[in-house]
Order: sequence, then C-alpha cells, then structure tokens
Amino acid sequence: MKNGVDINMNRLRFVTSNKGKFYEVKSLLADYEIEMFNVGYPEIQASDLEDVACYGIRYLWNEYGGNLFLEDSGLFIHKLNGFPGVFSSYAQNTIGNRGILKLLSDEKDRRAYFKSVIAYCDEKGSIKLFGGRVDGFISYEEVGDEGFGFDPIFLYDGRTFGEISLDDKNKKSHRGFAVNEFKRYLDNNFKEVL
Repeated sequence: MKNGVDINMNRLRFVTSNKGKFYEVKSLLADYEIEMFNVGYPEIQASDLEDVACYGIRYLWNEYGGNLFLEDSGLFIHKLNGFPGVFSSYAQNTIGNRGILKLLSDEKDRRAYFKSVIAYCDEKGSIKLFGGRVDGFISYEEVGDEGFGFDPIFLYDGRTFGEISLDDKNKKSHRGFAVNEFKRYLDNNFKEVL
C-alpha cells in the first residue's frame, strides 16, 4: 500500500482517464491484467513527448509505486511546425477537430503524423520507453465516428482513423505500434518478475 493505493504486483496499472485509449491498449495487451488507474499527474511544458512521459511516470512512481505505465501521444502537423504536438490534448479540448481544419483551410500541404510514447516504471523505479509513429494527412473534413480525438481528421491509407474499427486501427496506429513494442518487452521480462 502506498499513498492509500493497494499495489497488486500481478497487474499493470495504466494511468489514464481516457476510456477510448484504455480500451485500445487493453485489447492489445489481452494476455495481461490491465487496470485503468485514473489519477492525475503534472505534465511539464516540453517539446518532446518522451520528456513529458518520463517526468509524469517518475512523479507517479514516487506517489504510487511501480508496475504502472502511461501513454502520451500527439498529432504533429507539418504546415503548423509540428503543432499541436505535445499540446494535442489541450488543442483537442479547446479548438477541437474543427479548429485544426480551420487552421489548415487554405493549405494544400496536409502532411501530419501521430506519435505515441509509452513510459513504464517497474516496482524498483526503473523506467522504460516504447514508441510508435504513423505518417498520414489531415483530411478536409471530419469523417467517421469511430475512435476519439483527432481520429476523424487523420487520413491514413485513404481513410480516416474515425472510419476504421478498433482492431483495424490497432494494426496501423502509432499507439498500436508503441503498445506492441511494450508487449514484446512484457513478454520477455514481466512474467519473470511475477
């Protein structure tokens, strides 16, 4: 028990309040017991997702112990010099998809990429990072009602992430690539510690 939280080392605690993100990750880590651990943590102002994730996971380890992970992701738009990037959550909550489309309304260059970073901290405080990236384009309008966040405006292989199923998205997405890298690590290391 640390700070009033019972730590069961037989499960992984995924620090998120985003149910869509939780279900995406849980479906990819079906061989493991994953708990949605909805606690807040400070996000530093940095230009790299890796720095934000490392700071957050270190804070969480100090507060709640190990065997937990978080995922930080961002949409990086070429014509907007990488904006919203590390500020993607804030941009989604303030201007949303329509705001992004408005910023690009007269632009022909619509290249963008999604990037995901998973930070995992074991019970000893050792931190590991896992990443994934997918390149695509920003659509001219919102299309599809699958997924969440920027999914309806991110075009990949002729369709937005908002048009494809969770299983299909997990095979192609930044988060899917990062989680699969994390899963390879767990498969090789985690079961030995249990």
